Amino acid sequence: MKVEKVKYVLWAVDMDRAIRFYTELFGGSLSFQTEVWSEVVIAGATIGLHADGEGKRTWTGLSFQLDDLRAGVDRLIECGGELARPLDESGEEELHLAMCVDPEGNEFMMTLKRR
Repeated sequence: MKVEKVKYVLWAVDMDRAIRFYTELFGGSLSFQTEVWSEVVIAGATIGLHADGEGKRTWTGLSFQLDDLRAGVDRLIECGGELARPLDESGEEELHLAMCVDPEGNEFMMTLKRR
């Protein structure tokens, strides 16, 4: 037996909106699309999008490490996502974590590697 691909599956209420969000926010490329199942490849990882989502807030455990977290947060908002909680900028440390929600209700993290 050989593993051919690893996919992380998210639920989508609106398939076109979900595809647009992940391709625009993270520069992903659409590798497969139907009304029920689509796949977006981001930094070599495959995000599977499954239709029939309910739009409920759901923690996914998914994390995207970025080279510029502030730009990522700005782009998140531009692409229709939102922050799950306000950014904690109270400390002297550089911002390194943003808890996010996509337009389908999937919660994920965007991070910056601590230097």
